[in-house]
Formats: sequence, C-alpha cells, structure tokens
Amino acid sequence: MDQRELLVRAGESARDAYALAIGPERAALGHSSLRVLDLPPGGTHELAAGDSEWLVVPLSGGCTVRTRGEEFHLRGRTDVFEGPTDFAYVPRDADALISSGAGGRFALTGARCERRLPARRGSAPEVPVETRGSGNCARTVRNFAAADAFDCDRLIAVEVITPGGNWSSYPPHKHDEHLPGRESELEEIYYFAFEHPDGYGYQRISPSRDGGAELLAEVRAGDAVLVPNGWHGPSIARPGTAMYYLNVMAGPGPEREWKISFHPDHREGYQ
Repeated sequence: MDQRELLVRAGESARDAYALAIGPERAALGHSSLRVLDLPPGGTHELAAGDSEWLVVPLSGGCTVRTRGEEFHLRGRTDVFEGPTDFAYVPRDADALISSGAGGRFALTGARCERRLPARRGSAPEVPVETRGSGNCARTVRNFAAADAFDCDRLIAVEVITPGGNWSSYPPHKHDEHLPGRESELEEIYYFAFEHPDGYGYQRISPSRDGGAELLAEVRAGDAVLVPNGWHGPSIARPGTAMYYLNVMAGPGPEREWKISFHPDHREGYQ
C-alpha cells in the first residue's frame, strides 16, 4: 500500500472549517472518519451525520451541541493535556449545530453504522482512565468511548498520553481479522498533538499480510496516520515533551469489541 495513503500531514486534508477531514472516501478507509473543526469566537458549524454516528470531542475550548431536540453544553478543556473532557454523541441521520462562544478546536470522530442511538452527553468525571505498561512503556489511556465504556453502534475512540521519551502502542499489535474471541477487524486513525510546539514522535506500521500497510514516519502536531491493516506500534514520543494521540476505530465485524493480537516477535518485550 502506498505510504502516501497512510500519512496525512497537518493541513493536507483541510477543507472549509475543518483543519483535517478524513473518512471512508479515502482508499485506505471504509468505516471510520475524523474531522478536526476550528471555530472562532462566536462561531457555529452545521454537521449532517449522514450514515455515520459521531462524537463531538473538545480538544481545546468548550461548545454547545444541539441535535434532535437536545442541547448539550460541553465545558471542554484548555488543551488535551489538561485531562479528560466531556463530549456529545450525534446519531446517524441527524443534523447537529455546534457553537462556541469563546472558540476552540473540536474533534468529530465518526463511524458508519446501522443503528440510530439516542443523542446524549458523556461526562468527563466518568471517563475511565488507566495507566498501561510500566517504565519507559508507561502511558495513560482515557477510554472515553471504549467498547465497554460508552454505547455506540460501531465507533470506538480513546485518547492516549505518552510521556516524553516513552513508547506506547507497544508491543506492536493488530486487529485486522475477524477471529471470534481472539481478534476484531477494526481499521484505525491516529491523530497527534504535542505538549510543546517543537514536539514530534515516530509511528510504525508493519505488514501483517503480503502487500499490507507499512509506514515509518516522523509525526508532528496535527498529523494523522491511517491503519487500515497491519501491525501498528510503537508510537514513540520525543524526549522532553509529552505526546497525545486520539484513536478512532471502526470495522465490519458483528460485534463492537476491541480484541487484538500481539506481534509474536515482540511479546516478551511487553511491560
């Protein structure tokens, strides 16, 4: 697979109000979407959900989401390193109006789906947070829309904070086959931010099949990496600055679940 399909540089896919807009229209994806919306003070944006369910996730600033007769006030946060945020669920086939008095940046994570679930709000204090790994493989995972944390039809989304100099998404793992009870078929999007303006990191994808996805890239703030298949990881943060990534996952499997296989050559290195 062409590496240019897997790495989306900041600004490369910008259109209209979106600093980033990627979805199933790209050859590498069939189910998941990610848009990053920049709103000026007093700005508004209309979202037509279409055949996808969406989560409105404040990256910086707060907003109000109005959809299907409901109104959700999201306090948001100063930036993604402050902690978990509240968020809003927009069902498929719905129209939503997103407005922000002070302005801000908002991630719209989407997945094609079949069921129309109720519009609702997720609360920041209820987001499950875990420390995964140890030593220089330790990282913090905010499971705000993990499969067992928040009800969606297809969409799975989490946030990861990796301290400077640490590895995450390690050991390399994959979820590109439907193996009942063992592995889910899920494509994935990574969206990156860094605590300091000069921050950067590295992302690796290696093939799990002939002709599969392969990438080794330096990533900076606003970049995205697409994982249609393959072993992905590690994600490595430059020493001296923490790295954030938002993961968006969806797939065709009969169950909404996150089951992974670890790369057999790296299993002993897991911490």
